[in-house]
Parts: sequence; C-alpha cells; structure tokens
Amino acid sequence: MINLTDSAISVLKAAIASTTQAASGLRITVEGGGCQGFTYKMDLAHEPSSEETVFEQGGVKVFVDNASRAHLSGTTIDFVVSLEGSGFRFDNPNAKSSCSCGKSCR
Repeated sequence: MINLTDSAISVLKAAIASTTQAASGLRITVEGGGCQGFTYKMDLAHEPSSEETVFEQGGVKVFVDNASRAHLSGTTIDFVVSLEGSGFRFDNPNAKSSCSCGKSCR
C-alpha cells in the first residue's frame, strides 16, 4: 500500500514521541486543492476512525481513509533534507503530474 523510507520512519517516531498531545500514529489523506488539484495532508493521530485502514511499518502506525487509499496505493513517503528545505516527499505512481515541492499531485 504505502511505503515509508527509513528516514521517514525515524522522523515520524521522533515526532510521535515528542508530541505533547497523545498520538499513536500518522493520519494521511488526499484532499482537493494544491497547485496540481490534490494535496497530501499528514497529521499525528491518537486512533483511527471507523473509515480508515491501519497498517504498520517500522513501528509506525499509519491511518488512511478509504477515499484516499486508491490515490495513495504504491506511494513511497520519504523525509528529505536539502538546501531548498527539509520535509516529507511523496513518490506517487498514481499521479499524472506533481509539483516540485512533492506535496500535491494530479
């Protein structure tokens, strides 16, 4: 379904451990918007809703709503550190195009 790189797993574990609010995993959704038509949203979450699929990779639980699952199937999420800025990058084989920031797609 979704693949998290070792770098993404490391950053997510640190974020979950250091948050002041209870969090047990990462919620990922695809919503309308962004410069390409869809945008990726990520939030720390305490528990999944009844409309979400849960999977775990490298000790990180990931919650994906059923509407976003088809858009995210086969996606690799990485955490990249570069001169342009650090952040999560989505490599989505389902996207027809994506923006240079890696946070929205069509």
